[in-house]
Amino acid sequence: MLGWSGGDSNTTNFTNPSTFILLGIPGLEAAHVWISIPFCTMYIIAILGNFTILFIVKRESSLHVPMYYFLCMLAVTDLCLSTSILPKTLSIFWFNSREIDFSACLTQMYFLHCFTVMGSGIFVAMAFDRYVAICHPLRHSTILTNPVVAKMGLAVVLCSGMLVMPHPVLARRWPYCRTNIIPHTHCEHMAVVKLACADISVSSYYGLFMVFCGLSLDGIFITVSYIQILRAIFSLPTKDARLKTFGTCGSHLCAISAFYISALFSSLTYRFGQSVPLYFHVFMANMYRLVPPMLNPIIYGVRTKQIRDRLLRLFTHKGM
Repeated sequence: MLGWSGGDSNTTNFTNPSTFILLGIPGLEAAHVWISIPFCTMYIIAILGNFTILFIVKRESSLHVPMYYFLCMLAVTDLCLSTSILPKTLSIFWFNSREIDFSACLTQMYFLHCFTVMGSGIFVAMAFDRYVAICHPLRHSTILTNPVVAKMGLAVVLCSGMLVMPHPVLARRWPYCRTNIIPHTHCEHMAVVKLACADISVSSYYGLFMVFCGLSLDGIFITVSYIQILRAIFSLPTKDARLKTFGTCGSHLCAISAFYISALFSSLTYRFGQSVPLYFHVFMANMYRLVPPMLNPIIYGVRTKQIRDRLLRLFTHKGM
């Protein structure tokens, strides 16, 4: 039975569905419990890894510099992003708890897209930090002061919040009269608004605009930063100096690749892969929001010497 609030029972136009029904991964319902194992494992790794990054940076005063402040912002964003979808997904897989309140669905939609855009903005801030550190090393401490870092972080949060806000606002306006069944594990924007019995062109076009502004422009800024960084690196006199300087960017580049490659692949398959099975779309949408939060602390833990050394020292002291 479909749950709706408002409207007469003889009409077909309802503007406020009381609940939506999340199907999980359509076509793979029988395998939900098995699929939950890697999903839960990735979530646990993401939680432990990102909390470890936060703990190490907080504990080590030598890491209280812009690069690690931005890394902490990324860790918090990754924790919030994965938490915005996975608890509900696991409740579907484990307990068949498919209902989600209409307002809760729009709230989830807002936060999962907000934290996605926020992650992209933080990568831009990290690229700017690397640009200043390599191209203007003597001015790094005067350009990226703590107040400037705080203002950059606040700007990323506010811009992300305002950019994503039209998604749930528009989604609440549409009339829903066909069904309240969402063939997804979470309230992804297009999966929800496609249920509306109205012209959703505004939502669709704004979604494309947001992808362009939130991801494409960020990608351009990061590319420009690294072009300048590479020019500065190749102007160094020795090969060792070039490798050592480029090594400070290695973690950032790996994390950016994990984020943007998964985002691009998910977006392209969703919008242009009409022949791709629905379960693949849903699966990739989950991977897009679970893999980067899991990989980022691993990448920075393995490739960043300062964090690796502190982590080894922490476990060594505990083992003694």
